[in-house]
Amino acid sequence: MTDSVDKKQAKADEKAEKARAKAMRPWFKKKRFILPLGIVALVILVSIVNGGGSGSSPEPAATTQSEEETAVASEEVVEEVLEDTEAEAPSDETTGERNARLSAEDYLAYMAFSRSGLIDQLVFEGYSNAEAEYAVDAVSADWKEQAVLSAKNYLDYSAFSESGLADQLEFEGYTPDEAAYGVANSGADWMEQAAKSAEAYLEYSSFSRSGLIDQLVFEGFTQEQAEYGVSQNGY
Repeated sequence: MTDSVDKKQAKADEKAEKARAKAMRPWFKKKRFILPLGIVALVILVSIVNGGGSGSSPEPAATTQSEEETAVASEEVVEEVLEDTEAEAPSDETTGERNARLSAEDYLAYMAFSRSGLIDQLVFEGYSNAEAEYAVDAVSADWKEQAVLSAKNYLDYSAFSESGLADQLEFEGYTPDEAAYGVANSGADWMEQAAKSAEAYLEYSSFSRSGLIDQLVFEGFTQEQAEYGVSQNGY
């Protein structure tokens, strides 16, 4: 009888340890998927088709002022990126260099990249490393501003501590200086990020109050931020 109880307890302890290990594993530092440019072009085409239309098409539903302001802001961002990245083609530019440059401009118009990340993307598309490096330098992108856009994109779908977000940006290829700039200008409220992170952990695992605080500190939140985050989730 005692052996049976011990075995059950051992299995329960093993299960708990696996759950704990899973929770403690850093879940950030995940590379973005490298997307073929054709997919980006398809998305753009669909957006044009859905957003355009002939005179015979039904009138679009009325939009709120907030939606209109968001749409205008998005268009302005795209225009600014295009203005910043479009460069006049040098007369001695090869066909491969020209196409790589145009591809780089297309990517930067719709996504944020670090310099090395964009080079990797172009090489993945089949350009030589020399063509990719030429193209990335030719667009003259502001990599600090790209880091800001990347930081905001990450915060749109996940919670990060200040140091965790900086680590993620560096993992994406930004320099420490670029990453620090991106984080500082991301507009994040780290207390609220701690609360969101605590909520996310509690959605898939159970924690004691002290255990959840430790987990948030492990993720890079300060003790104060971690305690606030846990308290906001009813602990």
